[in-house]
Amino acid sequence: MFYRETGQYKTTYSADQALFPIAQDRYVIYAVLFGTFVVVPMVANEYWINAILLPFLIYSLAALGLNILTGYCGQVSLGTGGFMAVGAFSVYKLMVAFPELGFITLVLISGLITAAVGTFFGLPSLRIKGFYLAVATLASQFFLVWLFNKVGWFVNYNATGMITSPPMTIFGVLITGPSAPPAAKYLLCASIVAISALAAKNLARGRLGRNWMAIRDMDIAAELIGVRPLRAKLSAFAVSSFFIGMAGALYFAVWLGSAEPTEAFDINQSFLVLFMIIIGGLGSVLGSFLGAAFLVLLPILLKNILVDGFGTNIALAAHIEIMTIGVLIIAFLIIEPHGLARLWRIAKEKLRLWPFPY
Repeated sequence: MFYRETGQYKTTYSADQALFPIAQDRYVIYAVLFGTFVVVPMVANEYWINAILLPFLIYSLAALGLNILTGYCGQVSLGTGGFMAVGAFSVYKLMVAFPELGFITLVLISGLITAAVGTFFGLPSLRIKGFYLAVATLASQFFLVWLFNKVGWFVNYNATGMITSPPMTIFGVLITGPSAPPAAKYLLCASIVAISALAAKNLARGRLGRNWMAIRDMDIAAELIGVRPLRAKLSAFAVSSFFIGMAGALYFAVWLGSAEPTEAFDINQSFLVLFMIIIGGLGSVLGSFLGAAFLVLLPILLKNILVDGFGTNIALAAHIEIMTIGVLIIAFLIIEPHGLARLWRIAKEKLRLWPFPY
């Protein structure tokens, strides 16, 4: 009854094609944005920001990038961790060499560098697909981590092989380094993620997004109706890698502060982001956020229940966490392959008909 577009008339094509044509959807988005940028910085403490909100935002950005490639364009990738490493090491070298450019500019440049690398490793998608493409991107994951681990130039010849984020400011506010206030780091990440989500949503609704989905559904038929596979697939790799590169830059510079390639960007990162879009929903911007929230909050919830509640051994609790995530992935693939985003869409459709029978 309260979620219906009855009486909401559209008099122009632009109004009918708006991002959120139903007024109730717009109100929810306004409320979410108000809570994100006003309420949360006022009430969240340091633990909530550093342990929950920052990883949620950064992984949401990485999942958003992978969802563009896998969910919208249908190109399977297992190289997300490697592309995050490209973004992290790019922003590190830029922060050391060009600190006067400003942190946001450096994050964008690191995203562009990652887009170029992702486009290069996306070239095999023009000849192979499916399992073979997944293996090719998996090779890029191992190659990139090996490169950053073995070539000393990327770590400024540090004997430990680690990179540490130098302190940088935005408008006089410190946003990197151990002394940076958590609220400032949170607002920076939230702003970048919000703008990226808006850009991804508009890209998916435009001509480029329709080309991606045509390639995903049936590439041969898409080529017959005029979609160029070369442009569509490589653009998906470029845009996807751009978002993932920015996520890697924020992951290193804002959240961790220091990183080592074989530990911070191993294959587990690639699988974790892949699981996020599977659970959240392929081909959905909302699904990227839902999947990230699910897999960031679930380990914390299980740890609190098993370790703090039942006194379970920490190592055993970690194994139970891995098994639980595996079971949930299998369950989602069987029961609802389109993930949490599809369940949300079904709930909205039921609300539109309530209280009438359906």
